Amino acid sequence: MFPESRGDKGRMRSITDEQIDALMLLRKEHPKLSTPRLVEIAQGNGVFPSGKEVSMASIYRLMKIRKAQRVKVESDMRKFEVQLPNDLWQSDCMHGPKVLHGGKLRKTYLFAIIDDHSRLITHGQFYLAETLENYLDCLWTALRKRGVPRKLYVDNGASFKAHRLQLGCASLEIGLRYARPYRPQGKGKIERFFRTVRSQFIPELPDELPLDEINRLFHHYIENGYHQRIHGGTGQKPLERYLQDAHALRKAPENLPEYFRKREERTVNNDRTVKLDGRLYEAPAGLLGMKVVLRFENYDRIEVFLDDQSKGFLRDLDQGVNSRIKRDGTGPVMPSASGGALFEKLGSKAGS
Repeated sequence: MFPESRGDKGRMRSITDEQIDALMLLRKEHPKLSTPRLVEIAQGNGVFPSGKEVSMASIYRLMKIRKAQRVKVESDMRKFEVQLPNDLWQSDCMHGPKVLHGGKLRKTYLFAIIDDHSRLITHGQFYLAETLENYLDCLWTALRKRGVPRKLYVDNGASFKAHRLQLGCASLEIGLRYARPYRPQGKGKIERFFRTVRSQFIPELPDELPLDEINRLFHHYIENGYHQRIHGGTGQKPLERYLQDAHALRKAPENLPEYFRKREERTVNNDRTVKLDGRLYEAPAGLLGMKVVLRFENYDRIEVFLDDQSKGFLRDLDQGVNSRIKRDGTGPVMPSASGGALFEKLGSKAGS
């Protein structure tokens, strides 16, 4: 007797909630595409395993159920709201209009942050790229203007998953939370704000404006329009509602960039040098052979930490010293003993 082969061999045995969520999101983004075409796109995006046939009957049945559930889910999400301003901020990025930059039309990206309680926009700004550096610029501006939130809820995009953002939020005691994949309801308030921007602000823009002008107009729209109108979800003006509990706000520190610095581990060489991105630096005294952590925003100011204690800053060696670095990367050719940056001046010998 041989075991009978399964009738569903080569097919997926079950379809997960996450896969249906992904299809529903694709349906929202591409309402005119057929369901089989949506499944093809989902397979190309890795939502379904390759080489497995998807049961279209199951897809149709589950999407019909999910469509009926969606109204209730979105209604429940609208009811969720924190009790105080800065208890929770939601943040995301939206593709914006093209601007004239350097004689060419360039695409823009709107980073925006909304306060969950009041619907106030703590900051929003258009940029030419969807990068971590631009998001940090937006976040720092929001923190300086509106204080420090208790939690920050962001998308799963690359700009938000960076280690620098995680370290900075932890240093400021901000609970960083990420949206679950294919579940846009958790970002409902920022997504609804983006819909408002698309329907009210962008259609009024003249063509081929420079980036600075779009941001000037956007700032005016937020401060003099959006913040001053009664919000349908709260029955209050966003700025008015935000300021009702201003006593609960926590001011941001002055040196914000230092909380979000890059971090690299290095071992201090026996000649007191440290190499970072192809350049040699001189470390503070007393660290020979020790593994240290370098914290920096740019290469002009690199702070050295040992066991979470600051030991001072690296000193960029002059071009003459850097020119003596051996091509095989084993270290610098030593200058004369009168020399300079690589050697400590010993006070006892200097006086002899």
